[in-house]
Amino acid sequence: MKKAYISAFIAVSILSAGYASAATVVASGNVNVEQPQVPGASARRTKAGNTSFEAKYRKVYALLQNDSKLRGKIKSVARDYGIDPMHIVGAIVGEHTYNVDAYDRLQTYYVKAVSYLSSKLQFSYEGEDITDFVKRPQFAECAAKSGSYDLWSCREAVWEQSFRGKTVDGTSFPDDRFSATFFQPFYAGQTFGIGQLNPLTALQMSDEVNKVSGLPKLDVGDPNAVYKTIMDPDLTLPYVAATLKTSIDAYRRIAGFDISGNPGLTATLYNVGNPEARAYALKAENERRKAAGEPEKVPEENYYGWLVNDRLAELKALF
Repeated sequence: MKKAYISAFIAVSILSAGYASAATVVASGNVNVEQPQVPGASARRTKAGNTSFEAKYRKVYALLQNDSKLRGKIKSVARDYGIDPMHIVGAIVGEHTYNVDAYDRLQTYYVKAVSYLSSKLQFSYEGEDITDFVKRPQFAECAAKSGSYDLWSCREAVWEQSFRGKTVDGTSFPDDRFSATFFQPFYAGQTFGIGQLNPLTALQMSDEVNKVSGLPKLDVGDPNAVYKTIMDPDLTLPYVAATLKTSIDAYRRIAGFDISGNPGLTATLYNVGNPEARAYALKAENERRKAAGEPEKVPEENYYGWLVNDRLAELKALF
């Protein structure tokens, strides 16, 4: 894959606020000259809808362009979480370009939120509710975790290590993500709302959003309240912002990179998830490279983040 490592891409090292170590500032723009390949599933979904990625991008762009109240909400929430509004915009644009079509009006998101909450939802697998599942002894190590992010990240890690693709106590568990197995009561692969959040991510961000925005903490035993939160635009935008801020903080704290000026990178992490694990992997890779006398590896955007950076000037103009 062609890459252009522009000399300006890695700027001077600065002392990150709140951290003792210096972080390397990653400037705006793409590392890859050409857009990385879009996954086949996304292409098939788009083709099945008789549309194109460009048409879907234009649709979500029009939503942002035509709704000054939405732009105001985005700017207000970004200010609350201390991030550039373009990080939130990038996440919204990426999701609606490569995953689902945007609705023409923000009001439609409110209507859809109500329509999906007409029945009692349940987070379960093969009849076992998530509240019972996490009481299994394998999750004992997570009991000491106090914050929602650490707690649910621990539980997700236990799922990967002890249950995913395995038969445990007579139950065969699928070789799939924790969120896909327990947190999708409607159908596989689902995410909802303008931020296209999944319930597990919302549960992880609950404490941060409670602290910053004052919204009630989420309870995994009340799936309807979780879904209302991720589907209501007024409630979900703080969760989107908290998710993006978590990625920025993780890369600064763990990998030593300040990605706060690159919405394409935060959009990439919003798309792929697990920012802390990815930051640790990047740190390990750069430690190996340093020992071998090789150049440092910089954070790199995927197809989703590449589009955000490529259209950033146009998106900024809206704000």
